[in-house]
Amino acid sequence: MEQTFNQNNGQPEEVVAVRKNGDGDIVELKLTSGRVVDYKTAQTMVKNNEIQHLNVFKGRDNEEHLRSDADGRKDNNLDNLPTF
Repeated sequence: MEQTFNQNNGQPEEVVAVRKNGDGDIVELKLTSGRVVDYKTAQTMVKNNEIQHLNVFKGRDNEEHLRSDADGRKDNNLDNLPTF
C-alpha cells in the first residue's frame, strides 16, 4: 500500500474536497497532497492513520462509512466540503 506520509512532510493527509455521484453520495476524496482516492481507499487510509480528522464507523446498513471526527463544527463535515 502506498504511504502518503512521505508526500505530506511526514504528516497524515486531510480531505480538502469531495466528488459526489448523481445520488449525492461521496465517491472520491481529494487530499492535501492533491491526490484523489476513491471512498474504499480512503476508508483503508483512515484505518491506517494516513488521513486525519475522519473515522470509519459501521452504519445501520452494516456497511462501513466515513465521517468527520466530532468537533462541533459543521464546515469541515465531509458533506459540506467543496466539490471538485
